[in-house]
Amino acid sequence: MFELQSWKPVLTALVLPPTPFLLLALWGAWIWSRQRVIGALLVFVSALGLWAGASEGPGQALASMLHIPMPLRMDDVADLKKQTQAAGAPQTAIVVLGGGRERRAPEFGMADLTRDSLARLRYGVWLSRETGLPVAYSGGVGWAGDADGPSEAEIAARVAERDFLRPLKWTEAQSRDTRENAGRTVPMLRAAGIRQIVLVTQAYHMPRSKRAFEEAVAATGGGIRILPAPMGYFVQAERPVLRWLPSSEGFRQNRLMLHELLGLAVGS
Repeated sequence: MFELQSWKPVLTALVLPPTPFLLLALWGAWIWSRQRVIGALLVFVSALGLWAGASEGPGQALASMLHIPMPLRMDDVADLKKQTQAAGAPQTAIVVLGGGRERRAPEFGMADLTRDSLARLRYGVWLSRETGLPVAYSGGVGWAGDADGPSEAEIAARVAERDFLRPLKWTEAQSRDTRENAGRTVPMLRAAGIRQIVLVTQAYHMPRSKRAFEEAVAATGGGIRILPAPMGYFVQAERPVLRWLPSSEGFRQNRLMLHELLGLAVGS
């Protein structure tokens, strides 16, 4: 309960915007009466940081730092289909990484996937229909999640079968983050004879996910290829001026990009 990993959601919330800029503004306001110039400067810098952190423009620079791979081309999808048809038993599996769950969706009266999780599953199922490859889903309850109720993988299995009419082949329901996704999924698929993983997650999440899976493969003897299949790319506003005006989408993009850069830096 008190191990460092369990504090990851709290530490992340303190490090990522807007918390640092809000604390900076409070500090500036606190010392304003004694050091007016410094106080005003701190408030100005915090306001500037909040503006930039809620605009899409800075997110473009952050995206270039992540080195996000290109999406699969239709030729790539066709090649995967040919490989499936040529092999006696599939040696390639599609792995969809979890992106969160809702303990209870009021409209359904039961647990459900978040928007990102559902988008990832949808693309993974689409790839499965196009190629004939089996699908695995990896996701537990997360460090911030409540252990009560079904895991994310269990919810995904229900959604895939009932809503997409394409059952999952494997589910991994114990992982709490990207590194554990990889560490638990790779041995499971290796035991099933899989030699190539088509990795599905949001584009911004792919660099960290690919690294985690490659490290998990290396740690278990190698021999499995990781093929990135990113989806959910951010679409910038068409009018350039809108990219530099604060918006909820701009805030979300910057926060997610910074979260990934932080994860890459600390090796999570």
